[in-house]
Amino acid sequence: MGDGHAGEREREHVRVAVVGSGFGGLGAAVRLRREGVTDFVVLERADSVGGTWRDNDYPGCACDVPSHLYSFSFAPNPDWPRTFSGQPHIRAYLEHVADTFGLRPHLRLNTEVEMMRWDADELRWEIETSRGSFTADMVVSATGPLSDPKMPEIPGLASFPGKVFHSARWEHDYDLRGKRVAMIGTGASAIQIVPAIAPDVERLTLFQRTPPWVMPRTDRAISAGERWLHRQLPFTRAARRGLLWGIRELQVGAFTKHPGRLGLIESLAKANMARSIKDPALRAKLTPSYRIGCKRILLSSEYYPALARPNVDLVASGLKEIRGSVLVAADGTETEADAIVFGTGFHVTDMPIADRVVGDGGRTLAEEWKDGMQSLRGATAAGFPNWMTIIGPNTGLGNSSMILMIESQLSYMADYVRQLGLLTTNRPGGRTALAARPSAVHAWNRRVQDRMKRTVWNTGGCTSWYLDANGRNTTVWPGTTAEFRRETRSVDLAEYEVLRGREKGREPAPAPEAAGVPEVVTGAVSVGAEDGAA
Repeated sequence: MGDGHAGEREREHVRVAVVGSGFGGLGAAVRLRREGVTDFVVLERADSVGGTWRDNDYPGCACDVPSHLYSFSFAPNPDWPRTFSGQPHIRAYLEHVADTFGLRPHLRLNTEVEMMRWDADELRWEIETSRGSFTADMVVSATGPLSDPKMPEIPGLASFPGKVFHSARWEHDYDLRGKRVAMIGTGASAIQIVPAIAPDVERLTLFQRTPPWVMPRTDRAISAGERWLHRQLPFTRAARRGLLWGIRELQVGAFTKHPGRLGLIESLAKANMARSIKDPALRAKLTPSYRIGCKRILLSSEYYPALARPNVDLVASGLKEIRGSVLVAADGTETEADAIVFGTGFHVTDMPIADRVVGDGGRTLAEEWKDGMQSLRGATAAGFPNWMTIIGPNTGLGNSSMILMIESQLSYMADYVRQLGLLTTNRPGGRTALAARPSAVHAWNRRVQDRMKRTVWNTGGCTSWYLDANGRNTTVWPGTTAEFRRETRSVDLAEYEVLRGREKGREPAPAPEAAGVPEVVTGAVSVGAEDGAA
């Protein structure tokens, strides 16, 4: 920590700054403590932990991944009440993790990151927040792709006289009972909201630009006997998790290599629809024209029955404009509403945090990624030393638990911290940084994009939030979670440039000769990848 110096207080300095306190941020904090790193902070703009499971508290909010798979392997929960957990239970689980692993002293709540700048001379990050500034040797960005809601620009929206809000910023003080409500979008949030509010509103109109594929959600209460068994015999809990994981691993090939095999799943989805939707015209509107899996397959056993209610209307067209209290669809359909709920997703491929990260060359991460996000192993970006992201480019999943991917990235982060420590210990005399080599970043992304070409996400005939503005899939991982874990087990120093800084008042210690690898001075001192690799 910084101390008063010559009447002038230095800025606080920490070894690691973690941004965000959802699964990624709390997981990073736990792993840092396990690595013996206690000099870190977790910066959170809200007043509590939880990330997307704090922000998304709309009616009916729940997870579409089984509970025993949607939790940390190092923090198993034998007491999940349902096979698919609701938002309150997941948020409570994250609060429990923060308490159990002693993370509260590291939390800086109500602290929003305004800017992070890399200091190439000092080899550290200068971080400005809403509650002051400090410096850090390393930044772990865990803001997540589902943190900043995306609101479409609709002509006339500003003059709408009723209530308007996004599903991730639910207005709980506004009573929807007896109101005419327009729901915009048919994604994962909308198919949970529609059944939850349909019984209470006077009329619900759903604006559907593209119909989703929906499969039944086999949710049930987990019995007291099952929970007792999981508490008393932990191997039963591990076996349950392993079975859930294994089933999903076996499904990956159909998504990534053989999309044609998904035809049977389409038939099951159509049968699921037919059980609830008897009107042939409505079934036609709800039947997608793209291959199942191209967009995320949604799980709900209540969505189709809700659409069959007499007070629910489906407009099979996107919202085009608003005239007073009248919503006009692209096909000309007009609907009068008292409230509009936008279930229009998040800034995934254009994450706002990227505008607040300034790298080695003075360019923001957003500028570096203007032609599409790309990173090394989903974690580090060229030009941004000692900066790492959790749930970075091409780490998303189409059929399994993101917690598995997060834990793989935490292993990579842990080895990154170890390597920094070893390099500093072996070569005293100043700070150390690791900078992803552009060649390594490009090579990794060529591999990922080559594999992406045959996946259902690229060939299935849909436009999804997996794709960026250039039509490039920078979101999903084209393989199994086991494969990703192998790829991120440890840091390969050959993929990084090792930067050495000078301690104040002294020259850097002389470097041992690297076999055939010359040193290159770039502001700080840079050494070849082999140097310090042992």
